[in-house]
Amino acid sequence: MTEKVVIIGSGPAGLTAAIYTARADLRPLMIEGMERGGQLMLTTDVENYPGFPDGIMGPELMEGFRKQAERFGTRIMSSDVTKVDFSSRPFTIWVDQDEYRAESVIISTGASARWLGLDSETRLRGHGVSACATCDGFFFRGKEIAVVGGGDSAAEEALFLTKFASKVYLIHRRNELRASKIMATRVLEHEKIEVIWDTVVEEVLGEELVTGLELFNRVTQEKSELAVEGLFLAIGHDPNTKIFHGAIDLDEKGYILTGENTMTSVPGVFAAGDVTDHVYRQAITAAGMGCQAAIDAERWLDEQED
Repeated sequence: MTEKVVIIGSGPAGLTAAIYTARADLRPLMIEGMERGGQLMLTTDVENYPGFPDGIMGPELMEGFRKQAERFGTRIMSSDVTKVDFSSRPFTIWVDQDEYRAESVIISTGASARWLGLDSETRLRGHGVSACATCDGFFFRGKEIAVVGGGDSAAEEALFLTKFASKVYLIHRRNELRASKIMATRVLEHEKIEVIWDTVVEEVLGEELVTGLELFNRVTQEKSELAVEGLFLAIGHDPNTKIFHGAIDLDEKGYILTGENTMTSVPGVFAAGDVTDHVYRQAITAAGMGCQAAIDAERWLDEQED
């Protein structure tokens, strides 16, 4: 059996694409991956998604997306795609040894934030530890917080967080910022930001909420503690595109390249969400791109039949 549409990935982009393709009677098959729901599954309170004036828990929001997709007939597999072949149509998608054929594919595998790799950091994600200032900065109004990183993303996050926090510590492992000169200057001159040089975070302190950080200075070899109520990681994201290398065009960082719409370098293969967006990385922009990809796929399939 050849599917009309196979959707790979199940965050806001993939599930929105599923809702739209299902309502277009394309009976989509979603291979959601073992880590279903995307990064919102790691988020506690979501207060900036329209339609929820009192906020909503990230997992609850994604469960609503999922139920809506299933209501219109989306079939969902909780498996990881292990290999693809986009060299000819129908396209072939493997889940271990099982093969699936598709006339069109929508890729929405997202991107993963880079973390420090600490057990305490993992335990306190969503409880003071975050990788998205735009998502979570509001919750730290009037508090002292820290940002880890030294590039443009870290500078942007630190500057954004000054709108809410009373103090922002920017912790960088080197003795100069990698950010562009203009961004570095803004950070260094901002009265609310203090840069802690040559330093790494060795432990996140706190039981139920972040209460501080254990730091290590790489030059002096000294350890110290810093009292903060929030930790933001801004050390980059990695698009989840490993299985697509060689199958479609990617940029130098591994993000999927698309043209005027959501179509990739292979006609019939579309991409939506953080897997192709390294600028906005928001649930609502991902959902919007999922809608676009679904409509693009539907129109493209109609053109093939004509």
